[in-house]
Amino acid sequence: MDQKMKAISEELNRLLCGSGKTISSAESCTGGNIAAVITAIPGSSEYFKGSIVVYSDEMKVKYLDVKQETLDKYTVYSEQVVKEMVVGTCAAFGADYAVATSGVAGPGGGTEDIPVGTVWIAVGTPYEIVTRKRTSDEGRMQNILSAAKEAMEMLLEFVISKQSTETEEN
Repeated sequence: MDQKMKAISEELNRLLCGSGKTISSAESCTGGNIAAVITAIPGSSEYFKGSIVVYSDEMKVKYLDVKQETLDKYTVYSEQVVKEMVVGTCAAFGADYAVATSGVAGPGGGTEDIPVGTVWIAVGTPYEIVTRKRTSDEGRMQNILSAAKEAMEMLLEFVISKQSTETEEN
């Protein structure tokens, strides 16, 4: 495992163990890499509820309540879809926070409008979601790993911001 990814996962572990907060993931183009990094750290079972790899549109609709209308209007590789994936993942797993990815890892599948390397990432709660779009094509495996790493970074930033907000409110 990449040392940066390990460090992020260890920091998530430090922040979430004993916090009572939980996370889950919904992965398309990252194919389970986010879940693998999280669960590689001992103690993650305390806060990691689970993950679902939903590669097809049909499974996103069936398991995460992504609306067919959203897929039809915006495509599976869109901000709107990853936002719905976050909401659906929180609901499916009963998690406080979720991370979701959808994109074109390559080498095929890209279009002029959505080229290979395009990945949408979302992290959040059902009520607050942060998104980011990646557009760098570094080859299939590197696209997958880079998207997973960025998703983990975003998840860590989100958890830190939520814990800071909760501390200020108490």
